[in-house]
Amino acid sequence: MSDTFRRAILITGAATGIGAATARRFIQEGWQVAINCIDASQAEAAGHIAASATAPGQKSVVLEGDVTRDADCVSLVERTVAAFGRLDALVNAAGISKMVPQPDLHGLSAEDFQRIYAVNTIGVFQMIRAAAPHLKATGKGAVVNITSRAGVTGGGSSIAYAASKGASNTLTLSLARVLAPEIRVNAVCPALTEHGFVERLAPDSFAERKARQISISPLKQIGKPEEVAEAIHWLIASGSMMTGSLVDLDFGMHLNAT
Repeated sequence: MSDTFRRAILITGAATGIGAATARRFIQEGWQVAINCIDASQAEAAGHIAASATAPGQKSVVLEGDVTRDADCVSLVERTVAAFGRLDALVNAAGISKMVPQPDLHGLSAEDFQRIYAVNTIGVFQMIRAAAPHLKATGKGAVVNITSRAGVTGGGSSIAYAASKGASNTLTLSLARVLAPEIRVNAVCPALTEHGFVERLAPDSFAERKARQISISPLKQIGKPEEVAEAIHWLIASGSMMTGSLVDLDFGMHLNAT
């Protein structure tokens, strides 16, 4: 397949975790993949993923950029289109949190909220705004925002994180409405997954969180980045009837809500 016809995707926050798994999934399917990382500290990890794009005519590029900066968002899109000649899909995987027990109302400052919202909500908006003209040009563009079960339940690593992901969910609905019919916009809302920020930021409590999720979820499991990536791939490549959907990836925990 020539570069002219090979589909292209840009994935933010794609050096680690779910973003990295998503990049690997699309490379496996033969897509041209732009792998965003925030700076040089993540470039080596991103480069290893890009190096797996070995199908004839296939390319993958590593693009440094900070989604909190609108100019970076515009540049990420422009560099992707310059590399591949098109942009068919966008995955917003970049995200941050601060581990603060929810009863500790003094554990979060206004600056914490602003920093978390800057990445998890404003960055998502800025990336979609920058990508929209190119996605529209394909006539069937697709966006998937990686939010969180916390954005639905108000739980999670901190109140600021949950609020930012809830805002990203409503952002998904708004943009799905205004960008249709040329662009579909959906979100996946994963429960706790392995190799994510919770495991990195709070390794001591991760085992307890994992055990609790396995205990209360009907499917008795914890998520893996590859499973979330599979759902994202389906939404982009096959979910042609879906837009404005918030897809629960929670192993059925919503069934226990009463």
